[in-house]
Amino acid sequence: MRSMMVVGALFVACLIGIVVGGDAWRTHLHAQQPAIRPQGELIALNSDVEQGRQQIVVIDPKSRVMSVYHIEHATGVISLKSVRNIHADLLMDEFNTESPLPKEIRAILDQR
Repeated sequence: MRSMMVVGALFVACLIGIVVGGDAWRTHLHAQQPAIRPQGELIALNSDVEQGRQQIVVIDPKSRVMSVYHIEHATGVISLKSVRNIHADLLMDEFNTESPLPKEIRAILDQR
């Protein structure tokens, strides 16, 4: 069980190291500035989604594919939950399941 935790921790460390490289050591946050990354560099986002579980989303901007992993804190077990090519998603003009819809917002703004 401990070896699984070590493997999980190493996987996360490798992902983060590959994605952020030297950026992890900066002392300032630049949330308002656009991210400048070499083309094809992976992006990783992590968050705690449930008690005892972490979620890592890995995005490949070059291929426009994202994957979602869950990592169990207690065991270090890594599970691939989803992989999706988001290219077609990004080609949509709008998609919303609740009001106000984007076209309704545009209509309100056009009246001004």
